[in-house]
Amino acid sequence: MNGAQDLGGQHGMGPVAPEKDEPYFHAEWEKRALGLTLSCGAFGAWTIDESRHARESLPPATYLSASYYEIWMRALETLLKRHGFVSDAELAAGQMLEKDAEPKRILKADMVPAVLAKGGPCDRPVPDGPVFAVGQRVRTKNFNPESHTRLPRYARAKTGVIEAVQGSFVFPDDNAHGKGENPQWVYTIVFDAPEIWGEGADPTLTVSIDAWESYLERA
Repeated sequence: MNGAQDLGGQHGMGPVAPEKDEPYFHAEWEKRALGLTLSCGAFGAWTIDESRHARESLPPATYLSASYYEIWMRALETLLKRHGFVSDAELAAGQMLEKDAEPKRILKADMVPAVLAKGGPCDRPVPDGPVFAVGQRVRTKNFNPESHTRLPRYARAKTGVIEAVQGSFVFPDDNAHGKGENPQWVYTIVFDAPEIWGEGADPTLTVSIDAWESYLERA
């Protein structure tokens, strides 16, 4: 999905300026935004990939003008409405107006430490071995889906070398849209900077990405 979230190599966005000693939260409401997102995710109604797609599907003007946790909250509203947990009228009123969908599970306060410690592993077994091997030259495919993908625009139709085989993991492009986990092998691919950025790029630099097997073809 070529949306406002996919900014790698785009002009006009200004320099990357990391904040020194950045705090976990810049305002009290951000703590609540994180808590709400995790609590609602525990309902079991959507996957992390669907939640990512909900964020990147925000209108570009909205996405680019919003802060990090504001993006989370706007996407959470979309997910809650999509799965029947809240209505537009209830969001406007700030309270429940009718009986909505029932969550599969509720994340209670005493459960939080264990749930966070467990995390959400997405590695899955696959029946066949990896198609590609370390040291092999591969080329990423050139596609521009309207649906979710984890292959960034700047790394499409580029040739690189496989540095590592990371294992097999849930395929987000399908999982974001309710098509199943369909796990695939994931590889770390290293590109020379000129391959990514073209003429004038620093030849001493490299760019690495993790890519699912179906993103790749033999060079």
